[in-house]
Amino acid sequence: MRLIETNGILTHIHESGDPDGLPVVFANSLGTDLRVWDALLPLLPAGLRLIRYDKRGHGLSDCPPPPYGMGELVDDAAALLDALDVRDAVFVGLSIGGMIAQGLAAERPDLVRAIVLCDTAAKIGTEAMWEDRIAAVRTGGIVAIEGSILERWFSARFRRENTAELAGWRHMLTRTPAAGYMGCSAAIAHTDLMESTARLRLPALAVVGAEDGSTPPDLVRETARLIPGCRFEVIPGAGHLPCVEQPAILARHIAAFLDTLPPV
Repeated sequence: MRLIETNGILTHIHESGDPDGLPVVFANSLGTDLRVWDALLPLLPAGLRLIRYDKRGHGLSDCPPPPYGMGELVDDAAALLDALDVRDAVFVGLSIGGMIAQGLAAERPDLVRAIVLCDTAAKIGTEAMWEDRIAAVRTGGIVAIEGSILERWFSARFRRENTAELAGWRHMLTRTPAAGYMGCSAAIAHTDLMESTARLRLPALAVVGAEDGSTPPDLVRETARLIPGCRFEVIPGAGHLPCVEQPAILARHIAAFLDTLPPV
C-alpha cells in the first residue's frame, strides 16, 4: 500500500510494470476504486509503467468534506504526477476520470502526451440531475440509488450471468464514502469542458460500451469529434465499465493506439 500527500490529502496509488517504461496513468470512475482496472492491466503490452490512483473521496484516499470542484480533481492528478516525476504520460480516464484527463491535458500539457477517454464526455448530464442524485445519497446513502447505477454500469447479460461478481461491484459502490460520492458528483454537475477540450491538439482515443447507460455512444462520439484526429471505438457487449466486461477488447484498442504514438 502506498499513499502520497498531495494538495493536502493522502492519495492512494499503485504502480506496476516497468518503472522505466512509458507512463500510463489510470483514473477511475465515480463510485469505484483503482481495482476497476484489475482485469485490463495484465492484457496490456509489456514494458509500460502502469500507475493507478484513487481520486479524493474514493478507495483508500482521503475523503475531505464535499463539494469538490473539477479543478481540484485536475490539480490532484497534476500534483500526483509531479510527485512521481512523471512527464509525457498517456492518461486513461473512465467516466469522471475521463473528465479529469481532458482537464489535465488542457491545463498541464507537459504532463500528458496522449489521452484515452473511456465512457466519458466533456459534459455529463445536467446540474439538476446531479443535484437530485446528491440529494438522494444525502438522504438514503448510496444504497438508495445502487440499482439504477448498476443497470447503467453493466449490460443486461452481465447482470444476468454474473450475479456473484455483480455483488462485488455493488459492494465497491455502496462502500464508497457518501461524502466522496457526493463531492465528485458536484464536480461533474458544474463541469462543461466543451471549449477547452475543443482546443486540445494531442493524440486521443475515445471508447464506449455499446450498452453504456451513463454516457451513451452518441454522447462519447460528440466529445471525440471535438478533438481533431481522435479515434472512436464502440465496444460491444459492455456497459459503462468496459474494462470490467470486455477488458480484452479494450486492451486491444489501447495497444493499437499506443502503437501510433511517436517516440518521446
